[in-house]
Amino acid sequence: MVLENGKMREIHFKALGTYISIRLFEEELYGRQVEMEKLLKNFYFQKEGIFSRFDKKSELSRLNSSLLKFNPASYDIIETARHSLKYYEKSRGYFDPRIIEKLESVGYETSFDKIISEEAVKLQSDKSEEIKSSLRDDLAIRDLKICFGRRMDFSGLAKGYITDKAAEMLAEKGFRNFLVDSGGDMRVLGRDQSGENWKISLEGVSEGSLLFELSDGFRGIATSGISRRKWQIGLRRFHHLINPKKLDEFNFDLKSVTVVAKSAEEADVWAKVLFLMGKKEGLEFSEEKNIRSLFLDYRGNAYVSSAIKNNLKL
Repeated sequence: MVLENGKMREIHFKALGTYISIRLFEEELYGRQVEMEKLLKNFYFQKEGIFSRFDKKSELSRLNSSLLKFNPASYDIIETARHSLKYYEKSRGYFDPRIIEKLESVGYETSFDKIISEEAVKLQSDKSEEIKSSLRDDLAIRDLKICFGRRMDFSGLAKGYITDKAAEMLAEKGFRNFLVDSGGDMRVLGRDQSGENWKISLEGVSEGSLLFELSDGFRGIATSGISRRKWQIGLRRFHHLINPKKLDEFNFDLKSVTVVAKSAEEADVWAKVLFLMGKKEGLEFSEEKNIRSLFLDYRGNAYVSSAIKNNLKL
């Protein structure tokens, strides 16, 4: 089903520490907007109750307080743990959920909207240990139980994972044309309100000059950058993208990395990994792995991999 010039409805709310926007079409809603809004909000809030590291009652917090033993875990935790192990290997260790201690030591121990001034955040005594062991030494899965050797933070892929699950739920409900936007992690299906492939603009770039077209099975897009989540304590600058190979390195050369992939989760992970690698290594890795990526620096320069040229509309 393709909607020609369909009238679009948007559902907005805040969850996962960001703004959620879901675009659906009247022809497919059939008067179910109130029902779908409630369903989607409940879905996101339930996932937040699983993955939030700021909520002491979340499932992740519970697991982080019970280390070195196998504990029962939800399907979502088991799946993201499995995916984390996969991405850890594929990314040569740049993707690592064990950076939580470093995040806390540089002040990111509360939700980011509370980090609003130098007075609101202070450097903690850095108890974060250098990550020398393999992730498999600290993260084990046995049937429906999981064991953390060190505390974990799955936020490096959770938002993309949740976005994909929301899209799957909408498809199961009969929707064939939609866009799910979880604070920049996006997943689309079908066509936009003009009956064309979905086109996404890049934040910080004039919408008329560069658009990403999502098509041919590549329905996920995510941008990882430091324009919003950066702060300063005294003379030191920090951001939320922790390099597990160099815990004390906070690179400010790149503004963002955008990746187009088959899923929002995949795009989310590779955008973060490539940012941490830096422009040179990240572009080489993109070419080697055929990743559709675009790097943007603070001088306004854009650098693209060969593969993403199929998705760029200039």
